[in-house]
Amino acid sequence: MAHLLILIWPLLITTCFSLQLPSNVVEFSKIKHHSKKRDNSIAFLVVGDWGRDGNFNQSRVATQMGFIGKKLGIDFVISSGDNFYDNGLKDVHDPAFQTSFTNIYTAKSLQKPWYAVLGNHDYQGNAVAQLSPALKKIDNRWNCKRNFIVGAGSADIFFVDTTPFVNKYFDNPKKQKFDWRNVLPREGYLSSILKSLDSALKKSKAAWKIVVGHHTIRSIGYHGDTQEIEAHILPILEAHNVDMYINGHDHCLQHLSNERGSMQFLTSGGGSKAWKNIIHYGVHKDTMHFYHDGQGFISVKVTRNKAEIAFYDVFGRNVHHQKLEKRRSKKLITSED
Repeated sequence: MAHLLILIWPLLITTCFSLQLPSNVVEFSKIKHHSKKRDNSIAFLVVGDWGRDGNFNQSRVATQMGFIGKKLGIDFVISSGDNFYDNGLKDVHDPAFQTSFTNIYTAKSLQKPWYAVLGNHDYQGNAVAQLSPALKKIDNRWNCKRNFIVGAGSADIFFVDTTPFVNKYFDNPKKQKFDWRNVLPREGYLSSILKSLDSALKKSKAAWKIVVGHHTIRSIGYHGDTQEIEAHILPILEAHNVDMYINGHDHCLQHLSNERGSMQFLTSGGGSKAWKNIIHYGVHKDTMHFYHDGQGFISVKVTRNKAEIAFYDVFGRNVHHQKLEKRRSKKLITSED
């Protein structure tokens, strides 16, 4: 009997321990993306709210992304969520992955890693499918996780799963179906994200800290501010002097700055269907730099001491430009076009 206990005791301990660990504990795994430039600079594009089989000017935006990507010699592309409309992917074999992604972003300059977060429409499909490594076998550019970090050049870019923070998706008056696998119980998942994000930002030694989420924090667009993200995530970003928060969700391009500190809010949600024609001009009027109610995308170039942000419309025209500079650990806006 004693001999049997010796054999099974480690198994009992392992089983009990695994039962105590929640299945939705969040860890921000890190992907290292080495700069190929002598000055260790990085350049990337940001596009959001795009996957519509090329329709609603998605293909036109993709064409212009190809031109700008070549001009800048980009290292990668960031997708700010709502990658496939209207209801995400059905499974890893869904042809929409190719008809809305692989067959659209065909320019040579865009054959770089794509780092993507999930949006609310992605959660209305098979969210787990978008996270599956099986998609990389179809198109090896695809990198989509719920919460992760890309370390690139002088920047750490933190990707955060914002959809589970939004209460209305759980109240769900429209009776939409959401794929909450590996998210429930919700309270534990959200708590784990916040704790891990705070810890990861604290540990980061990068000159630039950039956070990417699908939902807005500050916006004068159709959706406006996302109160849950403002309440739970913004204080953490402010505490760690995050330089930029980049999002999609509002189908437009916009640039605001924070009332406290020097954080910049950049919306790139014009990857396809846009022109909501609902703009809250009276909101954030003192911190609003630019708004475009239409399709387009953003480029970001970062060196150790400087960052350049540019907004492009569906015709590839540079419609807004901003430069940031670091001096003695302070972020200063040096010019705006």
